[in-house]
Amino acid sequence: MKRTYLGEFEEIVLLTVAVLEGQAYGVKITHEITEQTGRPVRLNQVHAALHRLEEKGMVTSKMGEATAERGGRRKRLFTISPYGEQTLLDIQAVRAQLWNLLPRPLTPSFGL
Repeated sequence: MKRTYLGEFEEIVLLTVAVLEGQAYGVKITHEITEQTGRPVRLNQVHAALHRLEEKGMVTSKMGEATAERGGRRKRLFTISPYGEQTLLDIQAVRAQLWNLLPRPLTPSFGL
């Protein structure tokens, strides 16, 4: 299978699906990304990214059981696929290699 490249947001969504281990659905992913990154995220952005990731074979989905909290509606639960896991490992390796090539540690220059 040829390598598929991900944009930054797709990578964050894929990584969040992996973190949530089978309990990943749209709203929960949206909240987790916002909490972990401090980045405002809209549910429709997450759904679009999940759709693209599923088309690429990096996540799979199934319908969960109906819940009273959702008025009897079911959630679509997402799980990372082996291909999605390998993609994250490849991304992590490339980033680590590039960080290790820095000639000196980076330091903030604008007063963070």
